[in-house]
Amino acid sequence: MKYFSLAILLSLSCYAQDLSLNQAIEQIKSKNLEVQIADYELKASRLDIDRVEASNYGKLDFTQNIMRSNDAANVFGFKLTSREATFNDFGFSEFGNIPMDAPIQGLNYPGNQNFFQSKLRYELPLYTGDKISAYEDIAKQMKDISSLDKQALINTKIFETRKAYYNMALLESSLKNLSLISKNISHLEKMTQDMIQEGYAKKIDLLEVQSKKANISRIISELKANKELLYHFLSFLLNQDIKQIQLPQGELKLPQLSNALDNNINIQKSLTALKIHKNLLRAESSRNLPTIGAMAEIQTADNSFLGEANKHKSYSLGLQLKWNIFSAGADSAAIEKSRMNYLKMQTQTQLVKQAMSLQLKKIKTHIKSSEEKIINLNLELDLAQKIYENYEGRYKEQLSSMSEVIVKQSNWLAKVLELLKAKNMKNQAIFSLQKLINLEGNPL
Repeated sequence: MKYFSLAILLSLSCYAQDLSLNQAIEQIKSKNLEVQIADYELKASRLDIDRVEASNYGKLDFTQNIMRSNDAANVFGFKLTSREATFNDFGFSEFGNIPMDAPIQGLNYPGNQNFFQSKLRYELPLYTGDKISAYEDIAKQMKDISSLDKQALINTKIFETRKAYYNMALLESSLKNLSLISKNISHLEKMTQDMIQEGYAKKIDLLEVQSKKANISRIISELKANKELLYHFLSFLLNQDIKQIQLPQGELKLPQLSNALDNNINIQKSLTALKIHKNLLRAESSRNLPTIGAMAEIQTADNSFLGEANKHKSYSLGLQLKWNIFSAGADSAAIEKSRMNYLKMQTQTQLVKQAMSLQLKKIKTHIKSSEEKIINLNLELDLAQKIYENYEGRYKEQLSSMSEVIVKQSNWLAKVLELLKAKNMKNQAIFSLQKLINLEGNPL
């Protein structure tokens, strides 16, 4: 019991630990519901490969016919199939007793006949003009597309998770700055109240300070509400209730960009689609080639189920060659259309490569611009804080008005929020870059 309680305490302590970004990323791959759906789609595409490959081994069908008829052709056929036909079935018992041109009653008007036929038939394609092989390759490449789709989805969810974590870190940093501003404005409020009592300030000054204090409180409340929304979003992504996370430390670093687009998902999907169109052209081209198939069949038939099965059994063996030698140009048109689609896909693949290269350049430019903006804003933020502190001192000495102090404090606040926005834009650009270069690796 003691060890059991200890195990529970350990498990609870592990659960209580803040979830790190790396842990969240690993859980995304298994717990996110959209990723689970993509995994089912991938498994289904693998089964399509098995289905296509199975056609190489042919098919074996069992057929059981149960019939009853008094139709002359049916009854005569039943007896022949059952190997039970007699001379009487041809009307020989009536010869000599009726004219030669009279209808044969026994043959034309037979009695009711039961028919039980058990048949086993195996069909095997021997040559299909490369069609089955082409469809096998297409099925494998469709599986590759599903794998890439799953990886793209995982990348998107990781992108959203990283963004939420770093946004949370930025919010915490901004809240610290706003807390400092709030303390300063509270100090200014207390100082203004003291100066009013001493006759050095007016009530309008106090109202200006209190108005600004309310403004800062409103912004702090909005940032806290954004934190709560981020926790809700993370809970949705990870399919579990998230209350605390381990904030990432330091600034987000740029990934390595050598051969950056080698693993890009869109380019890989386009190249795989090109292979699919090539194999579709192979399959269509088989229209000009013959197909050869083999069959083997064994059966038994009787007027009762499996009656004298061994005595009434029969077999059939055969080969079939089928070759369409005239289709009024329909086959040629289908092949040419497939060739046009292949050429179109070649051009689309080149377009995708160029588009991804352009996107990479745009993201790198945004990151560089954001980095320069952040450096300048940090300097401006330090200056805005010092100017505010200077004006606060000047107000105390009655060298500046409260309106001037509030303006400088507003400038300080504006720089804090502007810096938050710039850092957020830089982080988002880096996340987009990670997603673009498929940082999680090539799934194929």
